[in-house]
Formats: sequence, C-alpha cells, structure tokens
Amino acid sequence: MQNTEAMALSAALLAAAGELTQRIHDGVAARGFEGLRPAHGFAFARLAPDGATVTDLAAHLGVTKQAASQLVDEIVRKGYAERRPHPEDARARLIVLTGRGWACTRAAEEAAAEAVGEWVELLGEGEVRVLWGLLGRVAPYGPIRPAW
Repeated sequence: MQNTEAMALSAALLAAAGELTQRIHDGVAARGFEGLRPAHGFAFARLAPDGATVTDLAAHLGVTKQAASQLVDEIVRKGYAERRPHPEDARARLIVLTGRGWACTRAAEEAAAEAVGEWVELLGEGEVRVLWGLLGRVAPYGPIRPAW
C-alpha cells in the first residue's frame, strides 16, 4: 500500500470513528442526558462492568490521575456515578455508575445501534459483520480512548 493510500485509509477510519462518537453523543443528549461530553462516555465504558478507581480510569483514558479525578468529580456531581469504599483496598475509592449512569449507558447503546443501523442499510449486514471482524483483528485490544 502506498503512503497516500495509507493516509487515505487512516483518514477514513478516523472520520468514521469521529462521526460515530458524535452520533452517539448526540443520541445521548437527545434522550435527555445533557451536560456530558464524549469523554464521559469513554469513562462510563470503563466504569460499567464493576466500577474502577481513579487510577484505573486515568490509565484507561490515557490522562493523569488529576484529570481523571476532575472528570470523576464532574460525573459524581451530575449524578452519573458515586464513590464507594473499595472492597479490597481501604485507601482507595471505587467509582461506580448510579442508576442515572446506567440509563445513560443504555441510551448510548441505543444511539450506537441507530448509527450502525445506517451502516447496515448502506453496506448490508454481511458487509458490516465482515468490517467488524476485520477491525477486531486490527485493533483487538482496548482501551478505547478519546482524542483530546
């Protein structure tokens, strides 16, 4: 593959990722979850399974602990997450999603399904599944980080 083709492919992937991120963000806002940024969604993705410490979240987002702590303060203040005692480390606090945070996460899933549904309409379900498989081979590991 020539350099110009590689750049074009890179640009296409970045454009698709950027548009998908924006579509999910807009879908979340349209469902009544205001005052969030796409970075919050990347944090919610890390918090969703079992919660995380600020240190875990910082590593996931690729930011400093101070930046992650500020983001946590913000989502706690807005009612999307809460701090709990860590079950294994008395010095740490576990950040977990609240009911509002889980509802927002479900709204993001719905918005993602709508956006990908348009890809299915354009390309067909088989081609989208092939794309998913190919991208999974190229980028099999997370975390997915926001572009700051």
